[in-house]
Amino acid sequence: MSECLFCNIVARIIPAPLVYEDDLVVAFDDINPQAPTHTLVIPRRHVVSMAALQDSDGELLSRLMVASNKVAKLKGIVGSGYRVVINTGTHGGQSVFHLHIHVLGGRHLAWPPG
Repeated sequence: MSECLFCNIVARIIPAPLVYEDDLVVAFDDINPQAPTHTLVIPRRHVVSMAALQDSDGELLSRLMVASNKVAKLKGIVGSGYRVVINTGTHGGQSVFHLHIHVLGGRHLAWPPG
Protein backbone atom coordinates (compact mmCIF):
# COMPACT_ATOMS: atom_id res chain seq x y z
CA MET A 1 0.00 0.00 0.00
CA SER A 2 1.29 3.44 -0.92
CA GLU A 3 2.09 5.77 1.95
CA CYS A 4 0.48 8.70 0.11
CA LEU A 5 -2.97 9.42 1.51
CA PHE A 6 -4.22 10.96 -1.72
CA CYS A 7 -2.84 8.15 -3.90
CA ASN A 8 -4.82 5.75 -1.71
CA ILE A 9 -7.97 7.81 -2.27
CA VAL A 10 -7.39 7.74 -6.04
CA ALA A 11 -6.86 3.96 -5.86
CA ARG A 12 -10.06 3.61 -3.77
CA ILE A 13 -8.10 1.97 -0.95
CA ILE A 14 -9.32 4.78 1.30
CA PRO A 15 -12.97 5.57 0.61
CA ALA A 16 -13.92 9.15 -0.12
CA PRO A 17 -17.09 10.32 -1.86
CA LEU A 18 -15.96 12.03 -5.05
CA VAL A 19 -17.32 15.44 -5.99
CA TYR A 20 -15.82 15.26 -9.49
CA GLU A 21 -13.53 13.01 -11.49
CA ASP A 22 -12.16 12.62 -14.98
CA ASP A 23 -9.26 10.73 -16.51
CA LEU A 24 -6.61 13.06 -14.99
CA VAL A 25 -8.10 14.51 -11.80
CA VAL A 26 -10.23 13.65 -8.78
CA ALA A 27 -12.02 15.99 -6.35
CA PHE A 28 -13.34 15.26 -2.87
CA ASP A 29 -14.31 17.27 0.19
CA ASP A 30 -11.61 18.08 2.74
CA ILE A 31 -12.02 16.16 6.02
CA ASN A 32 -10.97 19.28 7.95
CA PRO A 33 -12.89 22.05 6.16
CA GLN A 34 -11.78 25.64 6.62
CA ALA A 35 -14.92 27.06 4.96
CA PRO A 36 -18.46 25.79 4.33
CA THR A 37 -17.21 24.57 0.95
CA HIS A 38 -13.69 23.10 1.03
CA THR A 39 -12.99 20.65 -1.75
CA LEU A 40 -9.62 19.28 -2.83
CA VAL A 41 -8.78 18.78 -6.49
CA ILE A 42 -5.84 16.43 -7.11
CA PRO A 43 -4.11 14.76 -10.03
CA ARG A 44 -4.61 11.01 -10.28
CA ARG A 45 -0.87 10.71 -10.90
CA HIS A 46 1.34 11.33 -7.88
CA VAL A 47 2.98 14.76 -8.13
CA VAL A 48 4.61 15.93 -4.91
CA SER A 49 3.87 19.65 -5.28
CA MET A 50 3.68 22.59 -7.69
CA ALA A 51 7.47 22.74 -7.47
CA ALA A 52 7.68 19.24 -8.99
CA LEU A 53 5.74 20.14 -12.14
CA GLN A 54 7.64 20.04 -15.44
CA ASP A 55 7.11 21.91 -18.72
CA SER A 56 5.36 18.77 -20.01
CA ASP A 57 2.71 19.05 -17.24
CA GLY A 58 0.85 21.96 -18.84
CA GLU A 59 -2.19 19.86 -19.73
CA LEU A 60 -2.38 18.46 -16.21
CA LEU A 61 -2.23 21.90 -14.61
CA SER A 62 -4.86 23.19 -17.02
CA ARG A 63 -7.15 20.28 -16.22
CA LEU A 64 -6.69 20.85 -12.48
CA MET A 65 -7.76 24.49 -12.85
CA VAL A 66 -10.73 23.65 -15.09
CA ALA A 67 -11.79 20.95 -12.62
CA SER A 68 -11.55 23.49 -9.78
CA ASN A 69 -13.98 25.72 -11.66
CA LYS A 70 -16.31 22.76 -12.27
CA VAL A 71 -16.23 21.96 -8.54
CA ALA A 72 -17.14 25.58 -7.71
CA LYS A 73 -20.10 25.32 -10.09
CA LEU A 74 -21.19 21.95 -8.65
CA LYS A 75 -20.96 23.36 -5.12
CA GLY A 76 -22.96 26.49 -6.03
CA ILE A 77 -20.31 29.04 -5.01
CA VAL A 78 -19.54 30.68 -8.37
CA GLY A 79 -22.00 33.55 -7.86
CA SER A 80 -20.79 34.53 -4.41
CA GLY A 81 -17.13 33.90 -5.18
CA TYR A 82 -14.52 31.40 -4.15
CA ARG A 83 -10.80 31.00 -3.60
CA VAL A 84 -8.41 28.54 -5.23
CA VAL A 85 -5.27 27.84 -3.18
CA ILE A 86 -2.20 25.70 -3.82
CA ASN A 87 0.14 25.35 -0.84
CA THR A 88 3.66 24.37 -1.86
CA GLY A 89 6.28 23.04 0.56
CA THR A 90 6.40 23.12 4.32
CA HIS A 91 6.70 26.91 4.63
CA GLY A 92 3.87 27.30 2.11
CA GLY A 93 1.57 25.28 4.38
CA GLN A 94 1.55 22.02 2.42
CA SER A 95 0.75 19.14 4.78
CA VAL A 96 0.03 16.32 2.30
CA PHE A 97 2.81 15.97 -0.24
CA HIS A 98 0.64 15.20 -3.25
CA LEU A 99 -0.24 18.27 -5.33
CA HIS A 100 -3.71 19.50 -4.44
CA ILE A 101 -5.85 22.55 -5.02
CA HIS A 102 -8.14 23.82 -2.28
CA VAL A 103 -11.45 25.21 -3.55
CA LEU A 104 -12.86 27.31 -0.72
CA GLY A 105 -16.11 29.25 -0.52
CA GLY A 106 -19.49 29.62 1.09
CA ARG A 107 -18.45 32.53 3.34
CA HIS A 108 -16.47 35.75 3.09
CA LEU A 109 -12.79 34.85 2.94
CA ALA A 110 -10.49 37.40 4.58
CA TRP A 111 -7.23 38.71 3.12
CA PRO A 112 -4.40 38.19 3.78
CA PRO A 113 -5.04 34.49 4.30
CA GLY A 114 -2.56 33.89 7.10
